Amino acid sequence: MGAFVNDVRVRLLQLSDAEDLAALLDASRDHLQASLPAHDEEYFTAEGQRERIGRTLAEHEAGRVWPCVIVHDGVVAGRVALNNIVLGPLRSTFLSYSLGASHLGRGLASRAVEQILGQAFDVLQLHRVDAFTRADNPRSTKVLERNGFERVGLARRHTHVGGRWHDEQLFQKLAPWDDGVTLHPR
Repeated sequence: MGAFVNDVRVRLLQLSDAEDLAALLDASRDHLQASLPAHDEEYFTAEGQRERIGRTLAEHEAGRVWPCVIVHDGVVAGRVALNNIVLGPLRSTFLSYSLGASHLGRGLASRAVEQILGQAFDVLQLHRVDAFTRADNPRSTKVLERNGFERVGLARRHTHVGGRWHDEQLFQKLAPWDDGVTLHPR
């Protein structure tokens, strides 16, 4: 990952991120349209992002999501989140991440995923993190592989983007403390 990622950090999403996220999304529309569902124009505005962030933070308060922004050199470069957090005997989540088009190819996503995995396994004490990526997205596949995810299968017609259903590869990463028996280490 080298010198390009010296100043990358993941921090919890805040309402004050709305303007930065709206600008990032608007500037990255072409890049993101291949991986995001269709959105109305409001999605790309600060007001639309504030509304979305408010709902997301309510989900965070309920313990169902851990939403973060990726900050590089003091600038919001993207998002990373632990979604659909399930405790009890499953202790699992699924990972999502995206970068603005101008921040690609520098290892930022790999570093962000590394950091949020610490949250998943060390703080939340989750047992597994699942992630999906389209087969035609080798960059995203590399992010997961760099972080120790293993490919476990193919989810047929898993996501509806660009007017059609797409197959996605399913990846998983088990907690480093997993011994095959213990529910969680504490």
